[in-house]
Amino acid sequence: MSTDSDQREPERDLSTWPVERLQAFAADAHGWSQLELVRVVAQQHAYDSSEPREVRRHWAELSLLANRRMLGDGAEGSARELQQQFMLRTWVIAHLGPEDENSDWRPEELAADTLAAPAMSPSDAATLATNWHQLPIEQIRELRRHKNLTGHLKWLIGHLQPGPKRDRLLPWIETRQLLP
Repeated sequence: MSTDSDQREPERDLSTWPVERLQAFAADAHGWSQLELVRVVAQQHAYDSSEPREVRRHWAELSLLANRRMLGDGAEGSARELQQQFMLRTWVIAHLGPEDENSDWRPEELAADTLAAPAMSPSDAATLATNWHQLPIEQIRELRRHKNLTGHLKWLIGHLQPGPKRDRLLPWIETRQLLP
């Protein structure tokens, strides 16, 4: 038996809103949960292969906007949003193609942003991970954070030109396998 409370109100179902309305809502949203809802709905639209490429990019931009507004002050909060940002940007580059006009869709920009995110080098992370079971929980969380922040690299690396950025990211692909 279905009741009115089981039914979504079309006015409140953000997945039915056009991108412009959802963008205006995101601009006024102040709570993390509202922004997370916008991020998820916009990302789902970006993944919709029945939409034209430019429409999907526009939805992806809205998802990134909401995600960036959610970036917290704490390392764990910001790591989550950074990981989501890196994964979506990589997905757009891989599936919709790079775009010179927008730095979010430039592989070299994403590589630079990725290189700025870790607090340690791949070799330091690998060394620390050798006995990660004996580490304090805070250090295990830090290793996990680094694993999450580099999760997109196996898809991004093929879109990067040979050079220093690519060379500095390659070790993270191997190091990730060692991290908890």
